[in-house]
Amino acid sequence: MFGALLRFFREQTGLSQEALGLKLGFSKSQVAMVERGQRPPRGNFIALADEVLGAQGALIAAGGKLTYSHLASWFGPFAEEEVTASARHEYETHVVPGLLQTETYARTVLSGGYPPVDDEVIEGRVQARLARQSLLTRKNPAAISFVLELSALARPIGGRRTHKEQLRRILDVAQLRHVQVQVMPQGRENHSGLSGSFVLLESKERRQLAYLEVQDHSFLVSEQPALGNLFGKYGTLRAQALSPEESTEQIEKMAAE
Repeated sequence: MFGALLRFFREQTGLSQEALGLKLGFSKSQVAMVERGQRPPRGNFIALADEVLGAQGALIAAGGKLTYSHLASWFGPFAEEEVTASARHEYETHVVPGLLQTETYARTVLSGGYPPVDDEVIEGRVQARLARQSLLTRKNPAAISFVLELSALARPIGGRRTHKEQLRRILDVAQLRHVQVQVMPQGRENHSGLSGSFVLLESKERRQLAYLEVQDHSFLVSEQPALGNLFGKYGTLRAQALSPEESTEQIEKMAAE
């Protein structure tokens, strides 16, 4: 809404994004990203824009209410549900889940995206990801489980030191009494999750929800029969994976190697 208001006043004065940027001391792309809601206004942007555009305090008033999240817009609805969930279960195929990532591992993953973004955005996304991990340690714990493909654990993202640190982090989380981590053995010839990763949630009211994501596109599943099929599929995956104890031994072996 702040971006729409900024665009309205800019167009009323007949200025282009580039012209406004020159008057404010910001680039055209920065003005464009603020108008699209993709970046918060930095520094004295709001006060200068209000003066240059003759907004008579409207932009300053709107800016006082402005909040900004570094979470991707398509992830926001799921994140809102996740923070109060009573249960969360995840099957992952190619990367350690965000809830288990160390800071260094997360920064490596988020730095490799396309199109490239600046360091400030990456750092914001890293901190947002780490903040979500409070679900693991909140006062009223959720029931949490993971089924991880061995290939997701074997890839040395960030290098050997980061990889070992990440494996030790998973082992530490697996010791929490409300968390279970299971590994899908590489030698299993077939299982029910070959169509891809997914996350399951149960709200505090026991309402069920599923989340699927691929290449920066996602959707929530809340209707039957698709929802029930995913919960059934996850139950089968847990039965096909190594036990939590066997999984711990597997991860410990990888960390030692």
